[in-house]
Amino acid sequence: MDNTTEMKSTAKANFKIAVLPGDGIGPEVMEAAQRVLSAVSKKFNLHFEYGHGLIGGAALDAMDTPLPEDTLHLCRSADAVLLGSVGGPKWDALPPEKRPERGGLLALRKQLNLFANLRPVRVYPSIAHLSPLNSRRLENGVDLLTVRELSGGIYFGEPKEKCDTSGLDTMYYDKQTISRVARLAFEAAGRRRNKLTSVDKANVLYSSLLWREAVEEIAPEYPKVELDHMYVDNAAMQMIVNPGQFDVILTGNLFGDILSDESAALPGSLGVLPSASLGDSVHLFEPAGGSAPDLAGLDKANPVAQILSAAMMCEYGLGLPDAAAAIRKAVEQSFTEGICTADLLSGSESPAAGTTQVAQAIAGYII
Repeated sequence: MDNTTEMKSTAKANFKIAVLPGDGIGPEVMEAAQRVLSAVSKKFNLHFEYGHGLIGGAALDAMDTPLPEDTLHLCRSADAVLLGSVGGPKWDALPPEKRPERGGLLALRKQLNLFANLRPVRVYPSIAHLSPLNSRRLENGVDLLTVRELSGGIYFGEPKEKCDTSGLDTMYYDKQTISRVARLAFEAAGRRRNKLTSVDKANVLYSSLLWREAVEEIAPEYPKVELDHMYVDNAAMQMIVNPGQFDVILTGNLFGDILSDESAALPGSLGVLPSASLGDSVHLFEPAGGSAPDLAGLDKANPVAQILSAAMMCEYGLGLPDAAAAIRKAVEQSFTEGICTADLLSGSESPAAGTTQVAQAIAGYII
């Protein structure tokens, strides 16, 4: 395992966490996540030292910049970054470089040299009725992880230009970039069900030929992991036809952007989807959904995605797999007991729980 993907030693018990609540519902779901982490710290004899920073719209309002230097310093000096959602209509009219998403979140990802995005998706049995797929499509269960290369590909390739009658984007990859994220995906598969599906378009694109070659070269280092390849158009179809076949999906920036968003629809709610962006040293963890400013302050926001992001932080950022497993088990128990916010209770006669009540329940299950 190379230094870019090695999880920190579990011998450590004290951790510095950069907490960036963000905008909209961010502060209240972040408070919920910290409540759960407090229960984890008691169970496993850990100490989390939190440093809070501003980002996005909250930073713009307070300091006229979406990513203050103090926040950047806080993140670089932390063991991990736990981020809430950023943005909202209030700041949409600003120039692109000052908007919360581009000038805040994307700039932070760049400054931390984040190179891989991990998006886990699970259809939980207790809320499987929310999925847009019928029960036959879900009979094998859905528990997959998309590992998306985050620093290369067509989004960053040069040359890049637009003229009056033409536009040009360059899809560029070098073998080192592919190998780095491929190792991370193989390692993730080894901790799950030992199956890795590499998604490309090698029948058309030269960059995908290189991608497939680089992945094949690394495969012998992980003999227990079963590797197969799939063209991206087929992968998009299989995600709907038989999503249960996937364990870990490895793919490039553009294809990963599309496939991870497609997979996000499977559980039927963005409120249960965490994500991680891994870098050379400090990793960042955030919910996949938006800031939902219309729900801010009403105690109605679903905190599960933020709580599960904290679980990913424990596993991938702090080297605490047992703590991560405890959080996930507690979340699933809350689903089973019907202690859920309104977005997860469609068609149910159970009363909706508030943000605080859900967090208290999940924390209480961690014993």
